[in-house]
Amino acid sequence: MSEFFLHNLWLVPVYGIIGAFLTLPWSVGLIRRTGPRPAAYINLFMTFIGFVHGTWAFTNLWHSPPQQLSLEWLHVADLQLSLVIEISPVNLGAMELVTAICLLAQVFALGYMEKDWSIARFYGLMGLFEAALSGLAISDSLLLSYGLLEILTFSTYLLVGFWYAQPLVVTAARDAFLTKRVGDILLLMGIVTLSSYGTGLTFSELEAWAANPPLTPWECSLLGLALIAGPVGKCAQFPLNLWLDEAMEGPNPAGIIRNTVVVSAGAFVLLKMEPVYTITPVTSDALIIIGTITAVGASLVALAQIDIKRALSHSTSAYMGLVFIAVGLDQIDIALLLLLTHAIAKAVLFMSIGGIILNTHGQNITEMGGLWSRMPATTTAFIVGSAGLVCLFPFGTFWTMRRWVNGFWETPIWLLVLLVGVNFFTSINLTRLFRLVFLGKPQQKTRRSPEVIWLMAFPMVTGTILTLLVPLLLQRWQLLLTWSPGNDFLARTLIVTLAMPMLITAGALGVVVGLLIPLSRSMSRPTQFYLRFIQDLLAYDFYIDRAYNFTVVLMVSQLSKVMAWIDRYVVDGFVNLTGFATLFGGSALKYNVSGQSQFYILTIVIGIGLALGWFMFTGQWTTIFEFWSKQLA
Repeated sequence: MSEFFLHNLWLVPVYGIIGAFLTLPWSVGLIRRTGPRPAAYINLFMTFIGFVHGTWAFTNLWHSPPQQLSLEWLHVADLQLSLVIEISPVNLGAMELVTAICLLAQVFALGYMEKDWSIARFYGLMGLFEAALSGLAISDSLLLSYGLLEILTFSTYLLVGFWYAQPLVVTAARDAFLTKRVGDILLLMGIVTLSSYGTGLTFSELEAWAANPPLTPWECSLLGLALIAGPVGKCAQFPLNLWLDEAMEGPNPAGIIRNTVVVSAGAFVLLKMEPVYTITPVTSDALIIIGTITAVGASLVALAQIDIKRALSHSTSAYMGLVFIAVGLDQIDIALLLLLTHAIAKAVLFMSIGGIILNTHGQNITEMGGLWSRMPATTTAFIVGSAGLVCLFPFGTFWTMRRWVNGFWETPIWLLVLLVGVNFFTSINLTRLFRLVFLGKPQQKTRRSPEVIWLMAFPMVTGTILTLLVPLLLQRWQLLLTWSPGNDFLARTLIVTLAMPMLITAGALGVVVGLLIPLSRSMSRPTQFYLRFIQDLLAYDFYIDRAYNFTVVLMVSQLSKVMAWIDRYVVDGFVNLTGFATLFGGSALKYNVSGQSQFYILTIVIGIGLALGWFMFTGQWTTIFEFWSKQLA
């Protein structure tokens, strides 16, 4: 039985596909009498089976060495393509995180989407989402991972545009899809390059290949930049960071998965390709620069958002920026810890705001207030999720940051300043949201807001408890640093006395600033010019979308107009001219078909005479005469 579950671990992603396929009769309207809820139950059941299967594998193979299961897909001449999955504690842990959060999000969606007429279609898309994410977690094949990333892009487009009757939703889905396609195309170029220079298209072979690559340094740099382009798009990093903000137009249960495991999936692929980034410093520097710009910029942009979902989505981009920095510094363990702690805390935050959005029928935080006494479970979930996101003892991010600054004298000063700044601004943002949503006097939309129903409360409370248990899980998995003296005792002493107090103080100071800064509900924009300018600059994402409109979008638009003109007047003109000449020639020659032999003979004589005249005029007569003389001789 154990061998069966082990060798059939590839079934975990298949469960999601089966669930999505079985919802089709309800999604397309073939079954109407039962309503759409059976489709939701089917997907929940398949997700639960995947969760149980993955839990069994994770608990029984924790101390086992990595194993691989390979399926040869194509073998032509020297080209051999295999779909390989890797069974290791890290991969199984990632898959378990995916199935757990997907299960909680689908239970949450039963309450959130209960009145939606197309809930069957929603659960079908969620099943496809889960299948792609689970497959990415255990995939060891670049080819398979790229295909699954494409499924994620397609699923994102469909889920963001779920309420397709709204024009803004359609625009958001299109922008999110096209933005992610930019990174996917560059990633495909990198994968094709790897396949052309000896690698077997598996992540396990990248380390050996990177030790002696058959490429020049600048070619390796271009290859590394192409490979990071895909994760840049998936993780909503600068300059492809706007799609996650646009994706908040979709249903909130999909946003739970999108802001936790979807962005983590892109970062997980980034981690697996890390050996290629170490070949030249250009790629590592690019990761650090991209991550730094995104972490700082997204943390600031979040402060000016009045849409509660967008305020948290920018925080997601900021923490993924920290993951990029960790990968650029070759600190894979820190990146994995960041992905784990961030995903759990952010899932709780999005479930808490989902209940608020459902009860108030809005996302504008200036129209909320006084919910702490009416929604105690939701308030508790928001507080615990916020504490798990910032560096606050004893939550998960605290231990992650402590592990990051281990060896204090070797930690770059700019990195410590960056971590302090991100922690400070994140604390301000979360405190600001808490004040406007939960504190103060009840507003019109929150005056009669009840607590969420049990279908939404159960996964929310479960996520809250899981956030509290993250430190115990890290200790059980032996991922925490110990305080025992050793060779690095001085470093750990400096962590206690300098680094960690700075991070904790930054978080506490952010809470104080968030509580003291004036927040006006009646007038959301300041009257002072410089304050309004700063607010607009942050609220509109540093006007990145307008910069795109005047650069990339304008260039593509003008180029498309030029190509359309060439296609219409040059290509079509040449084709039309050829057709017209053929028709005219045929119409003119039909009058020469008279049936009189003397007319045909006259035509032949005239043709021969014109040909001889042309040869004599061009001086080719002598050449022709010599050619035939040699032939006759």
